[in-house]
Amino acid sequence: MGPLKGLRIIELAGIGPGPFCAMLLADMGADVVRVDRTEASGLGVPMDKRYDINGRNRRSVALDLKAPAGRDAVKRLVAGADILIEGFRPGVAERLGLGPADCHAINPGLVYGRMTGFGQSGPMAQAAGHDLNYIALTGALHAIGPAGGKPVPPLNLVGDYGGGALYLAMGLLAALHERTQSGRGQVVDAAMVDGAASLASIFYGMTASGRWSAKRGDNLLDGGAPFYDTYETADAKHVSIGALEPKFFVEMAERIGLDARFIKGQYDRKLWPEMRAEMTRILRGKSRDEWCTVLEGSDACFAPVLSIEEAPRHPHAQARQAFIDVAGVLQPGPAPRFDRSPAGPVKPAPAVGAHTDEVLGEAGFSADEIAALHAAGAALQA
Repeated sequence: MGPLKGLRIIELAGIGPGPFCAMLLADMGADVVRVDRTEASGLGVPMDKRYDINGRNRRSVALDLKAPAGRDAVKRLVAGADILIEGFRPGVAERLGLGPADCHAINPGLVYGRMTGFGQSGPMAQAAGHDLNYIALTGALHAIGPAGGKPVPPLNLVGDYGGGALYLAMGLLAALHERTQSGRGQVVDAAMVDGAASLASIFYGMTASGRWSAKRGDNLLDGGAPFYDTYETADAKHVSIGALEPKFFVEMAERIGLDARFIKGQYDRKLWPEMRAEMTRILRGKSRDEWCTVLEGSDACFAPVLSIEEAPRHPHAQARQAFIDVAGVLQPGPAPRFDRSPAGPVKPAPAVGAHTDEVLGEAGFSADEIAALHAAGAALQA
């Protein structure tokens, strides 16, 4: 099931964008085998796998990468793979004997995906960091936050997932396409600083043209415009207004009862403070649900601001079956959707080592070889 059915991916277990990228590909039907650490080599904090949504749709092999036998086992898995994903600091995979040159010597057609924050080269390449640090270097973080306030972390969506996982997934699939022409694999160096900067392309263009201010909360898309912002309602909840285009602004203004002079002067910045004050007053006059009755589904560019608990219950999400129940855990379903090769049933994240013997057997290991790996502590079967 899924458009990537038949694709074999080896994922060297990590955190953040690497697992999310692997989840996206697994959701599309790829056979993703995650190489987890054995308990003896430091698995980390245990957690109920039902809640590890990024780890869904995998098979898990537990191998000790510090042991020569464990590393050799990974190489035998690599021999039959299309893609490998790793998220170590630069140089770690090479020290393990699992770097690109090592893997390409075994499998020249392998697409080798590398996920890091700062990339494989440059003065920051070896530095530790997280999403917030990576997007801080790109200009994206500086642009996010209220007027007169400090930059605000946009969860970890811009660096880890938008600039990291999605760009890695796109790079891997692009390299697979190129392989159909060259017959050769290659390395995909996906750095979150590169991806997050790429996501901000439009704002670099607007800055160069003089249409974007470096001051937060002073622009069309950062809350500076009163017609592209969120507003509190009578029940202390919030709604979003995104009526950028004049025809949509007219629809919104007429539906909420905004004075006609603001319609004529939508883009007159001198009117914005007064317009914002009036919109704040009007929108605070009804509850969020009452405004939904007035505005939702119209061309006013409106939506209620829903919490994570509320979002799955919205009629639109339910109509599209956007959220699914997997082992009692409600979670977003696979995206995007395909009409001829839809994604198959979603399976929860496996226990560490749940498929060790099964996957090793598929890779050509004999029963005696598998037993020897277990005896040496280089492999673990859950």
